[in-house]
Amino acid sequence: METDSIQILGDVPLTSFTFEITDIVLCITLALLLMISALVSASEVAFFSLTPSQLRDMRNRGHEKTLGLCRKSEKLLATILVTNNFVNVGIVIISSWLVNSLFDFSNNPVMAFIIQVIVVTFIILLFGEIIPKLYSNRNQEKVAIFMTAPLILLSYICAPISYFLIRFTSLISKRISKKNNISIDQLSKALDLTDETEINEEKDILKGIVRFSNIYAADIIQPRINVVAIDKKENFAKVKELIVENSYSRMPVYMDNLDNIVGILYIKDLLPYLKENDDFSWQKLVRKAYFVPETKKINDLLEEFQQRKVHLAIVVDEYGGTSGIVTMEDILEEIVGDINDETDEKDNSCVRLANGAFIFDGSILLNDFEKIVGLKPDYFKDVEGEADTLAGLILEIKGEIPHNKDVVIFHNKRFTILDVDNRRIKKIKYEVVRK
Repeated sequence: METDSIQILGDVPLTSFTFEITDIVLCITLALLLMISALVSASEVAFFSLTPSQLRDMRNRGHEKTLGLCRKSEKLLATILVTNNFVNVGIVIISSWLVNSLFDFSNNPVMAFIIQVIVVTFIILLFGEIIPKLYSNRNQEKVAIFMTAPLILLSYICAPISYFLIRFTSLISKRISKKNNISIDQLSKALDLTDETEINEEKDILKGIVRFSNIYAADIIQPRINVVAIDKKENFAKVKELIVENSYSRMPVYMDNLDNIVGILYIKDLLPYLKENDDFSWQKLVRKAYFVPETKKINDLLEEFQQRKVHLAIVVDEYGGTSGIVTMEDILEEIVGDINDETDEKDNSCVRLANGAFIFDGSILLNDFEKIVGLKPDYFKDVEGEADTLAGLILEIKGEIPHNKDVVIFHNKRFTILDVDNRRIKKIKYEVVRK
């Protein structure tokens, strides 16, 4: 079947061709390749955007072959990329063949460039990439299940090339990983961008792990004012009374004052001697105390706890005075959140009001306060100075001990002093000022 030449630009012919059976076959092949490209592109989005809940649901429904592909993610990705690239190359070759056989652009190279490069690229991107991926992003499970069998077949066909690619890329990734480590800030921002509501608990734990190496002992200590310790001069009756009253498993022992801690008394060491007289020499059971500076990173401290087989450390300041204590439980709570056992009393350091405001004890650690109200760990870094507690932050901002009902405002955060004596701030109301 022959067609007449179409004349444009005077005597320059645009088309002059014979439409044969070969051209029809090539057109059908081109359409099939474009459809394969679309399906493979859609499967890439489908398999690599499945959420943990979707994977659990598919496991319950018995789609083990689909889950098997997900577990071999490197091989799956290599198969998809190899297939897609070969198909796209085929599309380009066949489309160029058809254009050259249907049109004569020898006198119009600009038009040849527009059709052979721009138009063909646009068709591949639109029908082979964009539309399939948009559809797949909304129907991950459906597409993944539908494409499981074709991808298993393609994985066998592309196995030699996929194996080479996986080996080659693994060598490169090992070299790059040594030089290109993700920063803590980048990982933290990535977690903040995660909007999957079903993994909130896991996300909180991951955030704790991310922040873990940037937290100092001073950020999580039980401050000196809250430390319950035993005077080494006390008799055995008084020691037992303190133990029963406070229900701690370990208690610091001091001589004269808390700045002179001489050891730690493990309550379990007293169990064989509970029936002894009041003059029993309990001091011989005191174990050596472990001292750490305020600037000790808690990830290093946790490792030292494990090595030394201890669960409590005395935190000292730069002058050697006692700042407070830190326990294994305090460290673990930075990752997994509050840990409560049957002996713990209800925490009254924070009360949330109906209007969204909070009432805090002034002694609450600044690190804990920021987590409760949802502020970033460095929100007050410009004004907190050496403050470790919320009361200390107020003193840094105000520059003096406030009075009852005084209001301190930082940005849009309002702190109202509810209870204060001559030396310490006891109760603080926190609320966000709406603009």
